[in-house]
Amino acid sequence: MIATIIRTFIIYCFVSLCVRLMGKRQLGQLQPGELVITILISEIAATPITDTSQPIINTTVSLMLLVAFEIFSSLLCRKSLKFRYASDGKPITLIKHGKLNQKNLKTLRFTIDEVLSALRQKDIFDINEVEYAVVETNGNLSVLLKQNKQPLTQETYESPKKTTDAPCVVIIDGKIIESSLNDSPVTIDEINKKIKKDKVDKKDILLMTVTKTNKYTIIRKEK
Repeated sequence: MIATIIRTFIIYCFVSLCVRLMGKRQLGQLQPGELVITILISEIAATPITDTSQPIINTTVSLMLLVAFEIFSSLLCRKSLKFRYASDGKPITLIKHGKLNQKNLKTLRFTIDEVLSALRQKDIFDINEVEYAVVETNGNLSVLLKQNKQPLTQETYESPKKTTDAPCVVIIDGKIIESSLNDSPVTIDEINKKIKKDKVDKKDILLMTVTKTNKYTIIRKEK
């Protein structure tokens, strides 16, 4: 009995350490790869607790390999945009300018009931109130309400006729996102001209967005 308690305590402490090493993101909404790692950790950790004949060293080695793989994968995601998209996928727009994209609805294999349910969880009971809705890579639905449905702020009070304009991401980690240019009001040449005008190297840009009114936002990488 005492040996079982000690084994369970050791495994509990080691799994807790593994989760801490993988980062706080493991405790929030998980990406597909992170979810797989979390499930595997729980399965591997449970084996020596229920089967005392299994040596703990086998469990610790397996857990450390999983943690090492997760850390390596996270670092690779930071370095490579292509690997990040292959591993985590891309956000997919379901509603754009108030219109439901039924093609993307089929791509995600979502039913309209699931979309309405996700909207209700955000206190939105009328789909006609939505200007943009994007399914994030972790499965969450991000929503931007239409101008006349948004809470009143000083800016909207002073400019009541201003239309809702979601910024388009054109550069991430120094790379132009060509797939986003379909929704962008600017071309690659215009992006390059803007970068040259601001005297910033493209590889030094962490994030660059542009709105339909040609309002740019550039966040540089910290040295």
